[in-house]
Amino acid sequence: MTRKHAAKAQDPTLVLRPLTPQLVDALGVVFRGNWGAGCWCMYPRLTAAQMRGLPGSGTATQRWREAMTELARRPIAPGLLAFEGEDAVGWIAIAPRGELARVAASRATPPVDDQEVWVIPCITVRRSARGRGIAVALIGAAVAYAGEHGASIVEAYPRAGAERTADDNVFFGTEPLFR
Repeated sequence: MTRKHAAKAQDPTLVLRPLTPQLVDALGVVFRGNWGAGCWCMYPRLTAAQMRGLPGSGTATQRWREAMTELARRPIAPGLLAFEGEDAVGWIAIAPRGELARVAASRATPPVDDQEVWVIPCITVRRSARGRGIAVALIGAAVAYAGEHGASIVEAYPRAGAERTADDNVFFGTEPLFR
């Protein structure tokens, strides 16, 4: 998948697109009212000190949004957006583990071996769009996107337990989504 190519999920109305600077406003719509509005998915990418030290003026959230916009300018997108028609309904981040400073430094997610891996550090679907398979479609598309960019291993760290949860802090997904 290239930036000009949109992957279609099993649902013909669902279109998945790599994040570009032109789609950052749509990402903001997905984050609105959810946990992601607070960190713009920069939490897994940066240590606390790095997050505080981001350049720019404005609030921390505005600086994180700008940092995500800069990531979206790269040849490999920092994640994928799901659209139903013109409506942005979901987001999944995907990146090589080495680009995720907080994940790489975490004692909770140590490397299993020396293999280079990509990681899905967060996923969110707008409340109004949940329960329709969008998260599963995003996971499949993210794995395919990583593979198209050389990944042979993709890791995720889903929450164990409940089949469903309303907890907006389950930004890493739940186990059933990854089965």
